[in-house]
Amino acid sequence: MSPSAVGDGGAWAPDRRGDLERELVELLRPVVRAALDEDLGSAGDPTSAGLAGEARARLVARSGGVLAGLAGVEVVLAETAARLDLPAASFEALAADGDRVAAGAPLGRLAGHARVLLAAERTLLNLVGHLSGVATLTAAYVASVAGTGAVVRDTRKTTPGLRLLEKYAVRRGGGSNHRLGLYDALLVKDNHIRAAGGLAAAVKAARAAAPGLPLEVEAETLDEVAEALEAGCDLVLLDNMDAANMARAVVMARGKALTEASGGITIDTARAVAETGVDYVAVGALTHSAPALDVALDWE
Repeated sequence: MSPSAVGDGGAWAPDRRGDLERELVELLRPVVRAALDEDLGSAGDPTSAGLAGEARARLVARSGGVLAGLAGVEVVLAETAARLDLPAASFEALAADGDRVAAGAPLGRLAGHARVLLAAERTLLNLVGHLSGVATLTAAYVASVAGTGAVVRDTRKTTPGLRLLEKYAVRRGGGSNHRLGLYDALLVKDNHIRAAGGLAAAVKAARAAAPGLPLEVEAETLDEVAEALEAGCDLVLLDNMDAANMARAVVMARGKALTEASGGITIDTARAVAETGVDYVAVGALTHSAPALDVALDWE
């Protein structure tokens, strides 16, 4: 997967929807296998082991929201069937990732051996519910800053092992991605500055290690903003600044670097932050605190 540049969404660019969903399937396979290891263990599903015959079910949204993860339902069904040595079940999608759905909306139809559907149920609901929750919360933040010109984007505060899936869900909710990891952009933060003995020294060391990567520098004061701009950064991360100082920092950076607000931003404060003129609003909650969308499997 190609690395992302600061601020461009990188591998999850919105005009690559079909490619994204194909990539999602490949990202999902190891995640689904690990989830089935947790759920089936070495004994499988003894509660359902004696069942035989075909069954049908509907995937339904119990609450309204924005969908993400539907592209992985077939992966869950296929991996479950392989684990049980049974024919794969089918999934007919009635909605798509990125769609906004109302409570009660049918999301898809499943058909196959009853044991496959029952064994796959919790894994696919956990997956779709979690990723749709991320997409839904992202959409709420995006709506809260509408018209300001600011772009909502995520952070590295993700569930271990699920980062790319969660960042995919952010894109489906209308947000943008920050760097995918430590490897694809430079971000000089407070601890780098302390370790290097100063901001200029930290920037110099980072530039020497990876001169081709975009550079973002964290600043907590206007003096640090000035120093970051003097160091030639591409983007200044305005960390935990009040609105007045943030607006001043935006003016200082204009024409020199982009600006990003960060630090405890909530759905209630996001608009005021965006109205300072920052280019980006970074929200860790998109991935670390999104409540799951309530989805269910209704037997037919």
